Amino acid sequence: MPSPLSILREVFGYNAFRGPQEAIVKHVCAGGDALVLMPTGGGKSLCYQIPAIARQRAGHGITIVVSPLIALMHDQVGALHEAGVEAAFLNSSLSGEEANAVEQCLRRGDITLLYAAPERITTPRFLAQLDALHAQGQLSLFAIDEAHCVSQWGHDFRPEYRALTVLHERYAGVPRMALTATADALTRADIVERLQLEDAQQFVSSFDRPNIRYTIVEKKDASLQLLRFIQREHTGPDWQDSGIVYCQSRKRVEEVAKNLCDAGIAALPYHAGLDSAIRQKHQNRFLREEGLVMVATIAFGMGIDKPDVRFVAHLDMPKNIEGYYQETGRGGRDGQAAHAWMAYGLNDVVNQRRMIDESPAAEDFKQAMRGKLDALLALAEATDCRRVRLLGYFDETYTSAEDGQVRLTCGNCDNCLQPPEIWDGTEAARMLLSTIYRVKQQSGMSFGAGHMMDILRGKATEKVSQYGHDTLSTFGIGAHFSEVQLRGVLRQLIALGALGVDAQAFNTLYLTEASRAVLKGEVSVRLRASVSAPADRKGDRKAKGASGTSKPAPLVLDDAGQQRYDALKAWRAEVAKSHNLPAYVIFHDATLAAIAQAEPQDLQALQGIAGIGAKKLEAYGDEVLRVVALPA
Repeated sequence: MPSPLSILREVFGYNAFRGPQEAIVKHVCAGGDALVLMPTGGGKSLCYQIPAIARQRAGHGITIVVSPLIALMHDQVGALHEAGVEAAFLNSSLSGEEANAVEQCLRRGDITLLYAAPERITTPRFLAQLDALHAQGQLSLFAIDEAHCVSQWGHDFRPEYRALTVLHERYAGVPRMALTATADALTRADIVERLQLEDAQQFVSSFDRPNIRYTIVEKKDASLQLLRFIQREHTGPDWQDSGIVYCQSRKRVEEVAKNLCDAGIAALPYHAGLDSAIRQKHQNRFLREEGLVMVATIAFGMGIDKPDVRFVAHLDMPKNIEGYYQETGRGGRDGQAAHAWMAYGLNDVVNQRRMIDESPAAEDFKQAMRGKLDALLALAEATDCRRVRLLGYFDETYTSAEDGQVRLTCGNCDNCLQPPEIWDGTEAARMLLSTIYRVKQQSGMSFGAGHMMDILRGKATEKVSQYGHDTLSTFGIGAHFSEVQLRGVLRQLIALGALGVDAQAFNTLYLTEASRAVLKGEVSVRLRASVSAPADRKGDRKAKGASGTSKPAPLVLDDAGQQRYDALKAWRAEVAKSHNLPAYVIFHDATLAAIAQAEPQDLQALQGIAGIGAKKLEAYGDEVLRVVALPA
């Protein structure tokens, strides 16, 4: 069997594997089953693409890749073709004639990797084709991408993944690997059970994405806060970063996209309510153009390979940490700096609780979802390092990349960069809980957060007076607390489980078992004071981009190098357009920057640059040298 390292160099143009890639590749090449957990941008695709090439060259036949998204299949197959690998996909975007042509190639063994959706793979027709390949000894490997979709505990459960157990039952001797970027211990165990991977070796990479900066802000005017964030951090006089903004509702997506466009920021909406052709058009534009912001529901994103997404923003809180991690992980896949920004408030907490409580799921599932939401609330309310908290959720201790020592701060989240002022909210918490208790005692009714805050702050509204709540002993005793402070206390109490929200009764509040410890003063409630926005760093970004009209390269280049980089990007854009592929499929920005820096004079000098394999050198080498040699 050919060496995996030789394939990495020859086909993909890289001289060394990253992290656990080599161990995974060797294990699978040898016919072992594997469960691979690797963060987005960590190089999961190579973990099955290289074994697929190696095993086919050794006579083992074709690799079947289970992929849930048509767009991802198209771009990954396009990228493999660019690298000189025979690959194809079968999905609903093909005509009957095109699908038949792919199936004929499959039967002849002319394909190294075939991508297909789980619902197609488990059809009688497709299984019959696999049976024929298996009988000829030409079924080499099954790679199940986005494997968290098989688990009800995962953030993107898809029932059709459950039927993939047929692969083990029907083709027991064919190695299988399941891959995902996000799975906590519960989801991981479910993947193993559902896909019958009990004997598979597990490869769990670090969940840390050190290039991503985490920022979570208290929601005040979310649309304005988002606009200021993008203007301050991700736009310049003649450039705009690519980014993704997640919203909970379709209506909100449309509103935010319009607001950004009105403010001069190029933005597109994406949600399930749009016509499929419009969704596809917007997704293609986002993948193929620079400087676009996609405003979307969570219907957008899985498998998006765009490497230069510089920020991911959440205007509404996700359901759990896995969803948050998966979505923020779509930023900075190229290893360059990216920003994960979220605004959240009390209504987010209440809405997420309501959705769980009102779901038709079994109580044990609801309880698990509440626990996952609580973990995300704890991350949002944290006053210590966000990264330490985030990694801790995945049972990982944060260690320094420099010396491997355990660290309590990362230096790249809002709490580390601007440690918040902390205030003791225990007194306010006890007042709020006492008010809720007394209101219930007096009237036998429950009320919402706004009403409770009005009582505590001494606001004799019509509703407060109507129910006689202005006569309660707690009326006005918290007048020295602001509404912002009390909302923070309420969020913290809900996060602690010391306060419940009844979704069936108009989001009214009620005491829980955990309320008692807070009322007795046995549990303290510490909160962040409102902090000002981070210092404006736009000036720094401008300085880096001073040499030319486009954004600076991901390497420090002199003026001539930057001009070569700009010329290479313009050439790449034309090639990508003619091939109907995203630009990064032709060459990554880092490869173009390395070319611009090296200023190669011949093909031999070009051959040693990372990201240029044999096929790309043959296809594009002369053109790249021509562009590099152009006068400035």
